[in-house]
Amino acid sequence: MKESLQEHYAKKSICFGCGPANKMGLRIRSFVEGERVIADWTPEKHHEAFPNVLNGGIIGALLDCHSNWTAAWQIMNNRQEKSPPCTVTAEYSIKLKRPTPTEGAKPIHLEAWVLESDQKKAKIAAELSVNSEICATCEGLFVAVNPGHPAYHRW
Repeated sequence: MKESLQEHYAKKSICFGCGPANKMGLRIRSFVEGERVIADWTPEKHHEAFPNVLNGGIIGALLDCHSNWTAAWQIMNNRQEKSPPCTVTAEYSIKLKRPTPTEGAKPIHLEAWVLESDQKKAKIAAELSVNSEICATCEGLFVAVNPGHPAYHRW
């Protein structure tokens, strides 16, 4: 099985959204495909806000973590390094466009891309869709952290 960005670079990460080592987390798996980073994720009943609709907080966590990994990947490439810097969310906003169904749907699809970036930060756009219908969008700013920050060397 192909390794995700998280599995390759952050095997011991305990992040709720994307940490491979967090057995209670969402454990998203992000993959680079050309200029975009994609992920497919399948919700469970306990992720619902009400019957057949994904909780908005879960939507936020999915888009936040997936966008953060897109930024880390881009900053790594900008710096021409072999591993991504630890990055954190500086700001992000979510637009919930329609209810995100959890039953009878293909896996939830995440897609993110870089709007602008440099060696320290990246502005990312992302979409969450089900059955090719966009349910939520995100735009955020993600920054590489320095020594002394609690997230430094978290992966």
